[in-house]
Amino acid sequence: ASSNTEILSISDPATLASVLTEGVKNTIGDSRVKVTYEPEYVPAVPPPVPDIPPEHLAAMIKATVKVEVLDDNIAYLKIQHIIGEEMAQKVGPLLLEYIWDKVLPTSAMILDFRSAISGELSGIPYIVSYYTDAEPLIHIDSVYDRPSDITTELWSMPTLLGKRYGTSKPLIILTSKNTLGVAEDVAYCLK
Repeated sequence: ASSNTEILSISDPATLASVLTEGVKNTIGDSRVKVTYEPEYVPAVPPPVPDIPPEHLAAMIKATVKVEVLDDNIAYLKIQHIIGEEMAQKVGPLLLEYIWDKVLPTSAMILDFRSAISGELSGIPYIVSYYTDAEPLIHIDSVYDRPSDITTELWSMPTLLGKRYGTSKPLIILTSKNTLGVAEDVAYCLK
């Protein structure tokens, strides 16, 4: 990159973004990376959680989660969307009953993120903390948002709704080329 000074003479921002995209893709081998020029960019604000009864919210979440206990007492948990802090607070007790209480007593777990295509940043500490000890707190990640110039520090949580799965049981994480965004981060943090 330091020897490729030709790009410094590209004056058109869209062309420069295109050249940078190809260079970064080829350098890191990730075809999903894209550099764009967006002078009027306004970050999207996630819509507030609608005022839906917790039972209906839990039903919607259950539709994106598959839970099963396999042979040899191995939990299989397929997650397609990682819920955020606000949603977790609204439906947490129901999720414990429908999902977590089934997998907690197992001797090993498979977390399947192969179809996880969406999620909320605030959900990362929730998921990761279930697979850590309560103390000491662990720095999970730092996420930088360029438009706002804000770095968000993510730490494990000292208290959780329900019990932790812990750190002594085997945990297998499945990912694929379809694992995107927040789920990628969760998989990396758990690694």
